[in-house]
Amino acid sequence: MSFAVLKMLHVGSVILSFLLFFLRGIWLIKDSAKLRQRWVKILPHVNDTVLLISAIALAMAIQQSPVSDPWLTAKVVGLLLYIGLGMIAMRFGKTRRTKIIAWIAAQFVFLYIVLVALTKSPVLGML
Repeated sequence: MSFAVLKMLHVGSVILSFLLFFLRGIWLIKDSAKLRQRWVKILPHVNDTVLLISAIALAMAIQQSPVSDPWLTAKVVGLLLYIGLGMIAMRFGKTRRTKIIAWIAAQFVFLYIVLVALTKSPVLGML
């Protein structure tokens, strides 16, 4: 697979991942039955698997590693935080308020990850 196609696959799955997370959060806030549909429980996991595989393939293609490249380390740490907040928002939050706060916080972490990816700087990603 060419680098350009791999990057398009990655960016596309990033966009879809965010859109699905955002939509699920709106449904969470509205307490919508749509949140309990089967495809809503499956599609985000399938897409996030594609996202993770494409991220690893891109890192290998550009020969960079989270161990030696601080911006990539920041993205991985941000991703782990985003996943944790997402789990609180969609599953493990004890109260509706906790879930909504985690959902909002996850969106800020997502923005940080995107900024780090665009700037290749963990510090500039925070500005």
